[in-house]
Amino acid sequence: MNENPTKVVPRGLMPWLGQASIWVRVVFVVACAATAIALVYAEEDLRGYHVWRHFEGQCLAKGEPLDSASMVPLPVPDDQNFALTPIVFTSYGYILTRGGKLIPPTQRETNFAMRMRIPPTADSSSLNDAYGHWMSGTFTKLEAFQNYYRNRAAQTNEYPVPVQRGSPAADVLLALSKYDGVIEELRAANRLPESRFPINYDSESPWDILLPHLAPLKICAQTLQLRSLAELQNGEPQKALEDICLGLQLSDKVRNEPILISHLVRLAMLNLMLQPVWEGLARHQWSDEQLVALEAELDRIDFFPGFRLSMHGELGGQTGEMELIRRHPTKMYDLEGMTDRDGHNTGSDIPGAIVACCIPKGWFYQAEYRCARLVVDYYLLSADSATRTFSPEQVRRGQQALAEDMHSSSLFNWYEKIMLPALNTSTKKFAFGQAAVDLARTAVALERYRLAHGEYPETLEALAPKYLPAPPHDVIGGQPLKYHRGLAGRFVVYSIGWNGTDDDGKVVPNKGAMPPIDLDQGDWVWAYPAE
Repeated sequence: MNENPTKVVPRGLMPWLGQASIWVRVVFVVACAATAIALVYAEEDLRGYHVWRHFEGQCLAKGEPLDSASMVPLPVPDDQNFALTPIVFTSYGYILTRGGKLIPPTQRETNFAMRMRIPPTADSSSLNDAYGHWMSGTFTKLEAFQNYYRNRAAQTNEYPVPVQRGSPAADVLLALSKYDGVIEELRAANRLPESRFPINYDSESPWDILLPHLAPLKICAQTLQLRSLAELQNGEPQKALEDICLGLQLSDKVRNEPILISHLVRLAMLNLMLQPVWEGLARHQWSDEQLVALEAELDRIDFFPGFRLSMHGELGGQTGEMELIRRHPTKMYDLEGMTDRDGHNTGSDIPGAIVACCIPKGWFYQAEYRCARLVVDYYLLSADSATRTFSPEQVRRGQQALAEDMHSSSLFNWYEKIMLPALNTSTKKFAFGQAAVDLARTAVALERYRLAHGEYPETLEALAPKYLPAPPHDVIGGQPLKYHRGLAGRFVVYSIGWNGTDDDGKVVPNKGAMPPIDLDQGDWVWAYPAE
């Protein structure tokens, strides 16, 4: 019997064993690749997380919180809350409950009376040239509004008009009398000490927070502006004063909202209400008692806290939005069609939804860090509440840093492109708003001096301490405001403006746009032209 110790493998098994060996190698290679990828992702996640948490800790140590929850204003008692009064509820009640909950479309009242929407005109485009602008030294032309209301009356019963044409001021006041009831209700609501609108701060996306009350507030200011101008021209300065004060106080109702757009609306409302202040001063229509009341109202307005709150709100919004994207990467795709506050598309470089799901979480932290770093290192530092100054140079450095980041070939700069470009313009508007308040206060004090002495003083130092505790300094640079007493009982007082250069009180028109002057060039001026 022949014994062969060597096993003979059937020929049919040989190909299978060869293939098995290949599959083992493939599986091994795939496993190694997966492990390597997992390690890369883990490293990127840890690195991004560490960068963000280190930065967050540094900010907290400096008193600069980055979360949105810390920005939410505290609740106020319902019976002391201006925002919950019946008349103010009509500014948002069609879409939000008094508790801030969104009303589903199927449950909304189809005939909800939005009584706070009281536009002075149904179509203002035809009256653009009729509005005066204190910034460019022009008066409001009430005759154009008179003609507008009479023409509308021939087509609709929207505004009351007299049978016979009266004075422009009287006819405008009659047309606006349709809103007398709403304005008096607002005046009564305004006496409540607190204001906190039911904003849905707990929205999953901070950029989806609804602010339906802002447009009605601004519209109210537009109507109060026109009404007070007509009251001045109708020889009723006390009524005009009461409407101006109401308009300024309405702008104050959103000062605690940690949302940039809320404060930009505040700034717009301020400039609306300064027009009748300016026209009344230019025509010497205010008594000393009324001027004292105006100065007290203006003295309450301080945009430095609002600027800081807005910047922290931007940080909180950026952080909250990024937290949402980290949880749901496909939400990144929702940013694709976003536009900045100047109307420019900002999301053209946003990765698609599929790519977003493949991005390491650490890269989101890196993008979040780069965006927040510029806000903290540049924009927040552009306003100094201690010296009460704004620094255009600090903003320009921020712009330069942003431009360098945006032009670099980085995986982490897409969030900056969306969130930061508008902050330059916004900071400038805050600076101009505070300068406008300071110029108005100075002009009021100058008018009080004129009433007492028959002429304007040689220098602003003469106003202290009787008419002002001290003349406000320029928010740009911190030097005294520029002041020149001119001929024919006139003067010019101004800030050197965003360019930081004394242009001898000259403004640069911003044709066909708002504001009517170029805030980047020329000076920010308060002066009265001859009519």
